[in-house]
Formats: sequence, structure tokens, C-alpha cells
Amino acid sequence: MKNQGVRKENKIQYQVYQGGSNKMSDYKINTKCVQAGYTPKNGEPRQIPIIQSTTFRYETSEAMGKLFDLEESGYFYTRLQNPTNDYVAAKIAALEGGTAGMLTSSGQAANFFALFNICECGSHIVSSSSIYGGTFNLISVTMAKMGIDVTFVSPDCSEDELNDAFRENTRAVFGETIANPALTVLDIEKFAKAAHAHGAPLIIDNTFPTPVNCRPIEWGADIVTHSTTKYMDGHGAAVGGAIVDAGKFDWMAYADKFPGLCTPDESYHGITYAQRFGKEGAFITKCTAQLMRDLGCIQSPQNAYLLNLGLESLHVRMPRHVENGQAVAEFLQGHEKVEFVNYSGLPTDQYYETAKKYLPDGGCGVVSFGLKGGRSAAETFMKHLKLAAIETHVADARTCCLNPATSTHRQMTDEQLAAAGIPAGLVRISCGLEDKEDLIADLAQALDRI
Repeated sequence: MKNQGVRKENKIQYQVYQGGSNKMSDYKINTKCVQAGYTPKNGEPRQIPIIQSTTFRYETSEAMGKLFDLEESGYFYTRLQNPTNDYVAAKIAALEGGTAGMLTSSGQAANFFALFNICECGSHIVSSSSIYGGTFNLISVTMAKMGIDVTFVSPDCSEDELNDAFRENTRAVFGETIANPALTVLDIEKFAKAAHAHGAPLIIDNTFPTPVNCRPIEWGADIVTHSTTKYMDGHGAAVGGAIVDAGKFDWMAYADKFPGLCTPDESYHGITYAQRFGKEGAFITKCTAQLMRDLGCIQSPQNAYLLNLGLESLHVRMPRHVENGQAVAEFLQGHEKVEFVNYSGLPTDQYYETAKKYLPDGGCGVVSFGLKGGRSAAETFMKHLKLAAIETHVADARTCCLNPATSTHRQMTDEQLAAAGIPAGLVRISCGLEDKEDLIADLAQALDRI
């Protein structure tokens, strides 16, 4: 397993441009998408190598023992870390402007690890209520069984309402830059200000905009997570997640709140992570040394390799997703059979002004809209789509569509759906990379069948 010493090596790898004195951090994000994370030396592979090995050989027990003591750099078992994964994690850390990163088996694992790394039985979380349903259940049901409580607040709450949600045992604040599927846009600075006033880090899931369109660390976030399955991969090829640490939260300033980071870890010979690895590396090192060791939610090296291929074109793809999303949203807003459209790029959208602040280049290609006629209208519409595929996925190169009432939420009545903020006629479309005129034509002909 690599300790923070190697994390610093990775940091050098993604900041120093091979063959010159210019730092990679001086380059724009487009260049980082292509070249950050891995710089081959003379005669080494140009592309990131896939280290498809479960274990790593050492000549002496003493050499391997130093890895287990976190005294030296290296790898010993892929369940914890793998070189291929670390190259890609370093790239994502560079894109987000963080100091250290790690890959996980899924975005859900990334969110769980990020929270559980600083929470334990008796802890409390403040979270935006407008988040992905799977994450909502993770926090409100599964983590509740572990003795971790949560208070959900509206993303639109006032500063006073947000501050009232905190308790003495609050250990983290959580939200999504653009919520899935509600498409609310979080006021990151407001949540960061409240979190820091109460001595807690802000964790932001930045999956939908990606660092191409928003870098939450620049707005005060301390930890950033991703479902790399979505736009980062971009091709529906590999499930994965990522965690990036901003390296700015002073854990030792709140040592009583974060004993896992600020007191000796007897499972690693009494190491105190915040002292040994500092603000820049403590969080990710503990997350790897403890959680990945014990829970093993590692991303496969093959998936990490595929993820990197997606990252190399992320800066090219995101503007096209936004362009298509904007065009589709504008078309739907003017259609007589559409009741409402949610897309922050529309001047009439509730989050338009917030999006102008945090997402000046646009957010993503996901649009949700409600059809007049409810469930039956949605069923008819979905049945006649030709180009857009019916899938549970989003953020793919190919356009996909979903009506929750007839698929993921089909067990709920129309009344229950309305109470949950998911009316029966709601449709979510993830606009891919096709020609926007073809997408609009497909939607138009399906709407004509209603």
C-alpha cells in the first residue's frame, strides 16, 4: 500500500510537466484532462499501464513490513491500492484542484467512504435533501443502522435554517452540485460557510457538472466525490467512483471531533494520521489504510484504464452535452404538451441565477420535464422514442430516457409520486453527443403520439 509519501509523489506527477520546468498546475483543465496524473519516463509506456495483478513481490519480509507500517511507499495487495488506479486518481485530484485522491468501486462507495471516514456511531450529518435517491437511502437508512444520525435540509433553506440543523456531534455536511434527478443547483458557498462555522467539512458530490464545469473546492468544499460511471467515463463502459481531498481542512483544530484522524490508530502501530500526513494527506491515507483495507471496495485496474480514456476527452464532450441539453430544454419548454421543464440553463428556471455563479459554462446534459396527461402520456411518449434509449443510466455518450413512474418508482401510486416530488408524468432525459436536431426530432415525433 502506498502511504502519503507516495501521495506526494503522485502530486508531483500530476503537477510537473515532463521535459520542462512548467508545472502541470499552471496548465488549463483541458490540458490536465489529457496529461495529468501520469508522466512516463524515458522508454516507459505512453498510455497508463494496466497493472492487472492482485499482489506484488518483495525480496524480504522487512521490506514488506515497512509498507504495513506506512513507513515506505509501495504496493502489496490490489484490494487496497493499485498503480493504475493511483495514476487515474491523481488525474482527478488535479482536475478538482485537490491534494490527494482515490478510486472506489462505485460512486455509492465513494460517498459512503467519504462520510464514514470521519463519522462513527453517535455522529450526525447535515445533508441537502435534494440528492440522489440511493445516497439518500444510504444516509437515512443504512448509516442510521450504524448509529449515525442525519438532518436533511432544503437546498434552498436560509442561512438561519441551515445553521439550526447543526448539533454538537455534527461531523460532516453533504450535498450535490447538481442533484440527480431533481436538478437543483446547490449554493456551495452557503453550505461551506455553515459547515466551517461549526467545525465540520463540506463534502460535495460533483458527478453531474464534473470539474470541467464546476470545481467545488474553489467555492469552499473540503471533499469532492464522483460517480465516475457517469460523464467521466462517458461511454457506459465501467462502474466506478472517486474521492478527492482539498487538503485544506485543519483536522487537528477539531481533534476532539475527529478521533479517527487525530488520535493514534492502533491497527497501524499507533499512527496519528493528521500528524503524520498533514492536512494534505491524512483523509485519503486513512480512507485507504482503514476503509479500503476492511471493506475492499476497490475499482478494478481495467475499469480505471477505461475511465482514463474517458477523462482524456471529458473537456471536449461536456460542452456538447451542455449544448444538447440546452437545445432540448428550450424545445420542450415551448411545447404545448409539456407542463414544466427543469434545466438551470433556462432563464425561467428557479436555479438560473445560482447556476450563473457556479456553472458559468453550463451544468450538464440532463433535463427533466413533466408531461400533461401524467402516467399514460409518459408511457405513450416513452414507447415511441426511436433515438433515445430507455435506460436507468445517465451521463452517457448516447441519449437515454427514463420515466420513474413506469420503471424505477412503478410501485408507487400517483399520489405517492407527487408527494415525493416525482409526478407521474415526469421524464428525465440525458442528452448524449448526437446531433441536437436529431434529438429534438425524435422527441417531437414521440410527443406527437400522445
